[in-house]
Amino acid sequence: MANVVANMGHAVQRQAFSVAIEKFLKHLDKNPENRTETYLKLVDAAERFWGENGASKESLDKVRQAISDPNNRWVKYINKVIDESNPQYLHKMALNLGYEAFFRGTKLIRANREKYGCNIPWLILFDPTMACNMHCVGCWSGTYGHKANLTFEDMDKIVTQGKELGVYLYMMTGGEPMVRKADIIKLCQKHNDCFFAAYSNSTLIDEELCKKVVELGNLTFMLSIEGTPDTNDARRGEGHYDAVMKAMDLLKKYGIIYGTSICYTRDNLDAVTNEDFFRFISGKGARFGFYFHYMPVGNNAVPELMPTVQQRKQMIERIRRVRSKDSDIEFFPMDFQNDGEFVGGCIAGGRNYFHINSNGDAEPCVFIHYSDTNIHDNSILEMLQSPLFMAYHDGQPFNRNHLRPCPMLENPDLLRKMVNETGAHQTNLESPESVDHLCAKADPYAAEWAPVADDIWAHQTHKQKAYENYSQYHRDHPELAAFETEEDLARREADKAAAPAQKVG
Repeated sequence: MANVVANMGHAVQRQAFSVAIEKFLKHLDKNPENRTETYLKLVDAAERFWGENGASKESLDKVRQAISDPNNRWVKYINKVIDESNPQYLHKMALNLGYEAFFRGTKLIRANREKYGCNIPWLILFDPTMACNMHCVGCWSGTYGHKANLTFEDMDKIVTQGKELGVYLYMMTGGEPMVRKADIIKLCQKHNDCFFAAYSNSTLIDEELCKKVVELGNLTFMLSIEGTPDTNDARRGEGHYDAVMKAMDLLKKYGIIYGTSICYTRDNLDAVTNEDFFRFISGKGARFGFYFHYMPVGNNAVPELMPTVQQRKQMIERIRRVRSKDSDIEFFPMDFQNDGEFVGGCIAGGRNYFHINSNGDAEPCVFIHYSDTNIHDNSILEMLQSPLFMAYHDGQPFNRNHLRPCPMLENPDLLRKMVNETGAHQTNLESPESVDHLCAKADPYAAEWAPVADDIWAHQTHKQKAYENYSQYHRDHPELAAFETEEDLARREADKAAAPAQKVG
């Protein structure tokens, strides 16, 4: 009976938010003063919903101050997104991503983290298939073949059990997820209270699909693109750039909010971060983008594609310049490797997300192909409580310098330790790779990046987040890095004092 009452409460609350969002969009006229008043009411409603567990009054007042400034670039950005989006699509996106995922979902997630004593993610990433119609240079998917697929029932189980824990945001990758277009649409229809996003190579996005996406309202895309036609097609194959342009034009035509997914490498970094490129993709209608540092994952990886230390420094500067108040580019880029400060370090292992591959294996991260549980044998909660995932939970943050967040790329000894001590197995069915083989490719990079990252970090001002989702041990010992005891810390400080000074730069 308690569950029925709870579900009724949820349904009533969702309906109330739906009506409020509809009214909000309907009365959001072009008058800037009226819009400001409407936005301020929205902040007030969020404050009432969260109560004492929400953002501080100081933070909310800063939001109110920004909203009240007619020249604030992010208010202008939000206005543009609203004005160019399909109203039906925007309403459903705001309801599912705003109310279900941000408001209600986050509350449930935080409560369940305390209840179960493990990481509970904010989003789950899964692979409907490993099949792909492309073979990009240096991509591990090229070795997987077409053997592994999640059934519709597998995907339905992931989402159903995820929602029970408070997870209402799901991302899909592969392979090319839209190879499974029919099942993805069916999944979006069944779970119409969730929001879904697919990392796609664009080649299967057509007019018919766009019409269906508008009708659904709970699916978007992150399109893979790597700069100019030359830099893009050099890695992804001839004709891919044209396919992306076509998909962008269709998504913009139908008012679908979408973003980009960009792997930056030593060869393309300038092409995908120069101002002309940012303005170009913004003009095509992309409003957000994820940047991913090239990872030397898989036996067909090309470590030579990893950015240089100097290039990574440039990456930090360029992304933050575009996000600064001085930029007028209508695009919000997020840097998976360099934005650790804003999310408390590594978000994998269920701390904020984890990955289920097309064979059903639960992996801490899309780049970490090791597992000790499978969706065919385990529940989502059992996956999050497995030895490998608990090692992530107990060890995060893996480095107090959040410019060195990853247990593979920047702290490879930690990934070796976790995989070996938990007995996790490798998950590449086509071309097995041991953890030592993987980490050996990261060792030189980690050693070279460490002093540079430490110097950058030392010269920045950092504010500790009010909520970080670390284990109790690391909350009690903020001076410690991952897996360290007080004895480890003392030994490390002694080693540092005895070592010769290291030149930075």
